[in-house]
Amino acid sequence: MPLALLALAVGAFGIGTTEFVMMGLLPDVADDLHISIPSAGHLVSAYALGVVIGAPLLAAATARMPRRTVLIALMVLFVAGNALSAVAPGEGSLLAARFVSGLPHGAFFGVGAVVATGMVAPERKARSVSLMFLGLTVANIVGVPAATAMGQQLGWRATFLGVSAIGVAAIAALAALIPRDHAPAPTTGLRGELAALRSLPVWLALGTTVAGFGALFSAYSYITPMLTDAAGFAEASVTLLLALFGVGATAGNLLGGRLADHALRGTLFGGLASLVLVLALFPLLMRTEITAALAVALLGMAAFLTGSPLQLMVMEKASAAPSLASSANQAAFNLANAGGAWIGGIALAAGFGATSPATAGAGLAVLGVGVAGAAYAVDRRRAAAASASAPGRARVIAGHVPETVETGEPVRR
Repeated sequence: MPLALLALAVGAFGIGTTEFVMMGLLPDVADDLHISIPSAGHLVSAYALGVVIGAPLLAAATARMPRRTVLIALMVLFVAGNALSAVAPGEGSLLAARFVSGLPHGAFFGVGAVVATGMVAPERKARSVSLMFLGLTVANIVGVPAATAMGQQLGWRATFLGVSAIGVAAIAALAALIPRDHAPAPTTGLRGELAALRSLPVWLALGTTVAGFGALFSAYSYITPMLTDAAGFAEASVTLLLALFGVGATAGNLLGGRLADHALRGTLFGGLASLVLVLALFPLLMRTEITAALAVALLGMAAFLTGSPLQLMVMEKASAAPSLASSANQAAFNLANAGGAWIGGIALAAGFGATSPATAGAGLAVLGVGVAGAAYAVDRRRAAAASASAPGRARVIAGHVPETVETGEPVRR
């Protein structure tokens, strides 16, 4: 694998850290800015809104730029957003800074996936995407706990300065490790990129992402009350258990990349089926501390088993103009985050019990299997139609090669 993938992973590490660290810093931010915890929670939503808006917008706006230049520019915007977060004087300015921080998120992963797959042989495309995503999953093991501890000891502003430093390191790595000849200016342009979003298979792939990862976030958004109320863990143990989720996600991400290079759709269906099973078993697994810890790791593994296959599938369905569709998939991830948390919250508020968000998530995962099945059926139908409408092929009889086929064009020997 090219060393340039390390540069993409460093950028992904910084993005993953800043995305999730706010959840651990909410009390500190709320106390410092004299706002309520729910108000501070809007800072998480502001980042997600930036991702959803920025992913397609920036990917479309940079469609004709060299992708190496685009990646560096996106990371510059990332550094600026986090630096502004560190010096924000009040709630409003911090909301705006978090929105800016989220803008490059989706486009970075989208364009980065296109660059990563362009640097490897076709049989290693999914693995290259998984290595870029490795930075995101490792951030949940190392980056988020370390950044949270930094914020608690030195103040939350120091955390965002530290994340800005990671962004600067990523810029240097991108400039040094990604060769210019791997990032020619695309010829499709904005119109070609937008045309990719008119494809039904692309929308079905994006729908699978929303349903599948909505299942994850339906449960993961409420993992703390599940661990404390159902499994009986002390709140001090939750941070370590969330690191187990990161370990599982990392393992699932790497495994999914390897398997998808051999059987892309089979890996996707297998990952979604595993997610259905794990979430359906959550009420049972949350009865003891040992099985609950296992459930957290399995949740991360099952969910991220589908990450690389979904990203690669969207890119393949929009092969003529993959950057916008690939970035739109990252927007779909964040829609899944918001939608899954909302559905899990409905189940919890309805009084169905502490583990009810996981049961709701299992239902979303089943929906994901259904959407993936519909995408498979559409592909089969289109392949059959293309085969039926293809021109007749010349037949070789007794070693004789005819001079023409049905099109009338001469056959070249």
